Amino acid sequence: MAELLLEIMSEEIPAGMQRRAAEDLRRLVTDGLTAVGLDHDKAEVYWTPRRLALVVDDLPSRQPDMTEERKGPRADAPAQAIEGFLGSVGLTRDQVEERETDKGAVLYAVIENKGEATAEILPALVAEAIGKLSWPKSMRWGTTFFRWVRPIRSILCVFDGRPLEGGLRIADVEVVDPSPEQKDYKVVESVRFSNETQGHPFLAPKEFKVEDFADYKAKLRKAKVVLDAGDRRAKIERGLEKLAKAEGLTLKDDPALLDEVAGLVEWPVVHLGVIDEEFTELPPEVLTASMRSHQRYFSLLDAEGALASRFGLVANMTTRDKGRAIVAGNERVLRARLADAKFFWDQDQKVPLAERASALKGMVFHAKLGSLDEKMSRVWELADEIADHVPDAVKESVSHAARLAKADLVTGMVGEFPELQGVMGRYYALGDGESEDVADAIAEHYSPRGPRDRCPTAPVSVTLALADKIDTLVGFWAIDERPTGSRDPYALRRAALGVIRLIVENGLRVPLLSVFAAANALYHDHDCDGGDLLSFFADRLKVHLREQGVRHDLISAAFALTQEDDLVRLLARVEALQRFLDSEDGANLLVAYKRAANIVAIEEKKDGVTHDGAPDSAAFEAKEESALAEALHAAASRAGAAVEGEDFAAAMAALAILRRPVDVFFDEVTVNTDEPALRANRLRLLSEIRATMNQVADFGEIEG
Repeated sequence: MAELLLEIMSEEIPAGMQRRAAEDLRRLVTDGLTAVGLDHDKAEVYWTPRRLALVVDDLPSRQPDMTEERKGPRADAPAQAIEGFLGSVGLTRDQVEERETDKGAVLYAVIENKGEATAEILPALVAEAIGKLSWPKSMRWGTTFFRWVRPIRSILCVFDGRPLEGGLRIADVEVVDPSPEQKDYKVVESVRFSNETQGHPFLAPKEFKVEDFADYKAKLRKAKVVLDAGDRRAKIERGLEKLAKAEGLTLKDDPALLDEVAGLVEWPVVHLGVIDEEFTELPPEVLTASMRSHQRYFSLLDAEGALASRFGLVANMTTRDKGRAIVAGNERVLRARLADAKFFWDQDQKVPLAERASALKGMVFHAKLGSLDEKMSRVWELADEIADHVPDAVKESVSHAARLAKADLVTGMVGEFPELQGVMGRYYALGDGESEDVADAIAEHYSPRGPRDRCPTAPVSVTLALADKIDTLVGFWAIDERPTGSRDPYALRRAALGVIRLIVENGLRVPLLSVFAAANALYHDHDCDGGDLLSFFADRLKVHLREQGVRHDLISAAFALTQEDDLVRLLARVEALQRFLDSEDGANLLVAYKRAANIVAIEEKKDGVTHDGAPDSAAFEAKEESALAEALHAAASRAGAAVEGEDFAAAMAALAILRRPVDVFFDEVTVNTDEPALRANRLRLLSEIRATMNQVADFGEIEG
């Protein structure tokens, strides 16, 4: 068994593309190996800014020999048919077998395929995998026809300790004897496979040979390249934490930035820089955004958790002066960035938010849905409606916050740092003398942005966030721009999840269908199907609750009755239903329900009529019929009252009394009797089981 080691070295690959490309390379190569019958053990991938690497363990030295059988025509078939078959398999008449079948003697060809040497198969397989690797953006270089994310410089491809023959063809022409005007330019036909690579481009650029993965990784380390992205990330984090601790500071948690920076360097070296005192008056979010977005610097926190006047940076090399010049250069760059931010901060505060709001008329929300000013007018009216369902929401504050919520989009700071929308609006609102609840609502009305984002709890913030998201959802539903498959360009799934979290986590009793109708009334040229939008919410709710172990079929069962639009009531019903089905009575009653419903459905289809309606108690012949009818009447009465009072646990308890009379009925009574009238009456009794239980939930939606 042997090892395959592959490394593609190129110009710098964008950090956000590296991991996926490495995983795609693994999939393409391993799928190719499987397709040609080359079994293998684990395949691991690595990536740095300049290389993708793959190592596959325990590959055989040859393909296994394969025997293939092909069935041909009958032995007494016309000569032309037999000759055609022989030609297709490359055999003569005496090399094929005759086998007796129920249709007579039939020709069979048994073809022995000798396995090829793995080293002869791999070059084409590897080249094909590299060629199939797709990128969000790709390029050509020189006069090559080959497209890749960046120009490829070399390909290391070693199998069983030896470089493979061949290479990757990237151009049609090779200039062997360039003319004088071409003396600095040469096109090669392919990038040849070799057993050579190089280390860090500045610290250890000399090429070296490798024999296997262990040798490759060790020599890269000596050549100032940390191959594993996880190791680079850990080295950066440990280094920054150590430097910060020496200054009495801590590193601000930012896993996404750590991942990104680990994809920007091969030999991470950490340093600390200083933020000039004149910029410390800027909001901490502005400082962090300036450092993070443009320069990929790390924020540090003091003992109180406030942003410190220091920052962490990661260089890609060591220097004789221990990084002093690097730090000084980065401090100069940051000084210029923060000077721009301070300019925006100073200029933005000269114009109150209330005066900026009119500029939203010139910003398009969507071509079919009008401007941002029109959107916020709708949000203002809708928020007034929603405030009735949010305890302690002061309508005056809600309306004022709605007028100002998007005004910071026309400020210079948000134009430079879009991720600060809402955040800057809060600062500017406080500077204008607005109340804290209005300012907080401006900052929080975008939240929650995702499943891990904090959900607002302040009444004004919650009301405005709901109005903004519901207006968006209703509007896009009205113009038929809803998500399809994985496509969701307007982040409507995220908006629906935000509405769900705002309602559920704050325990709000919001009648969604009436709110959808109110939002729809504000769109004069379009119409939204509220029921369809509510079904979309049910699907999102299933996804949201899946991580909490709530079964999707229980949500369907609770939702199916009347398109329940009160999410708090819906979840209370689901919780009670789940507890009921986890009990012995509930599980057995579900089986009985399924049996009764199936019998009724089959007989209704056979008879061409429904068997709904109350059974005739005078027609009962067996005591078990009367007992079941009495139990159903009692359960229906108790369950109906409990549901009306939203006591779903009591409703389930009312159903539990049905278990014994239903079991006894099925044990002692024959439903499909020969007497038509008796049979129909008993089917109506079974239909009553279905109707009674469906007062609480549609048990037909429950699996199992």
